[in-house]
Parts: sequence; C-alpha cells; structure tokens
Amino acid sequence: MKEWTIFYTDDDEDDLSIFTDAVESLSQDINLQTYSGGEKLLNAVYNPPPTPTVIFLDLNMPGKNGFDVLNELKGSKEKSDIPVIIFSTSNEPGIIEKCLNLGANYFITKPVLMKDIIKSIEHSLTINWKEFVPDKKTFVYKL
Repeated sequence: MKEWTIFYTDDDEDDLSIFTDAVESLSQDINLQTYSGGEKLLNAVYNPPPTPTVIFLDLNMPGKNGFDVLNELKGSKEKSDIPVIIFSTSNEPGIIEKCLNLGANYFITKPVLMKDIIKSIEHSLTINWKEFVPDKKTFVYKL
C-alpha cells in the first residue's frame, strides 16, 4: 500500500475541515497538508518537505485562484508532473474544459454528502497517475 501526501487548498475553512474529516476516515496512510489559499499552497510546493503525491485544488479563491495555481504548476519544469485534481463546486462545461486545457489531471465537482466526498477522494487515490492521461471522457469524476 502506497503512502500518500495530499496537499489541499481552499479558502473556505468549512471545506478544509470537511475534507480533513473525509481523509481521516480513510484506511490509507495519508499525510494531509491543507492551505487556505493559492499563494500558501505554491509556497509549500516550492519549499519541501513534504512533497505532495497529489494536489487537490479549489478554483474560486481570492488572490491566486485555482486557475493561477494550476497554470503556474503545470508551467513549471520541476513541478509539472505533480497530479492536480480540481476539487470545485463548479460543474460548468467551460470551466471543466479550461482546467483540462491548463493541464489539470482530474476534475471532481465537490459532492454534498460526506460518504460521496470520501468515495471521490478514495477513487482518486486508486488512479495510477504516472500512466493516466485525461481526455474529455476520463477527466471528470462521476459519482
């Protein structure tokens, strides 16, 4: 079983808390680092340890939003290989397509129910990120 280091950023404290509770309920060995904004996440990514295995990224944040963070990470030679999962309330096709075009690895519309949040995180940890290539059919998580 693989050990995971998850970085998650969201400006909403309730969402950070819910995500933390969901991760803590999983049986896997997970080191979760949460950040309350894009700038803080980027600072952590560029100043390891720890180094994230995967990043869960909210889009709508003040300051550096998720699009800015995604653009910066995927444009970086040394950090572009870190899988970035968009974890957003949005399910707008235009936003989903923009995330795919910017290089996001996966898109999850934030589920409402805790059991579905847990299931979506669990599912994303089963993906072999070294081999997974997102396309319009595989990019969006379906409950």
